[in-house]
Amino acid sequence: MKYVMLSAACVVFIAGSSQALARSETCHATSEREIAGLFDRWNNSLQTGDPKKVVANYAAKSVLLPTVSNKPRLTPGEKEDYFVHFLENKPQGKIDSRTIQIDCNTAFDAGVYTFTFKDGSQVNARYTYTYKWNGKQWLITSHHSSAMPEKS
Repeated sequence: MKYVMLSAACVVFIAGSSQALARSETCHATSEREIAGLFDRWNNSLQTGDPKKVVANYAAKSVLLPTVSNKPRLTPGEKEDYFVHFLENKPQGKIDSRTIQIDCNTAFDAGVYTFTFKDGSQVNARYTYTYKWNGKQWLITSHHSSAMPEKS
């Protein structure tokens, strides 16, 4: 499937067909700076120590594949359960490197970050966040984080 942006409306072309299905979606204007700020919003919500505030960054239908758990978290309750335990260690995240891509009402931020915990320990991890504009705000639709497999 190939997507082509025309004005502020998205048009979908179906492979092998000359038909185009017009969608009434209006693309929300954004920038790399705004998308980068979504990590800061998420990281700042960690600093509150309140798992509900962290989970508020996620779309109701989203996937969290967390750094320090083997269990995929699909529901808001499962995400909250993960963050209750993760926040006990008072994590502070810092982006080390990133790549951001923006499309019509979706964005992608992937790279490497480091978490520092209250005891001074650190975890270097790879991450991917995908975001969707819901008409009012950007929300995380998927978040994958995994510790780096090779020791530095």
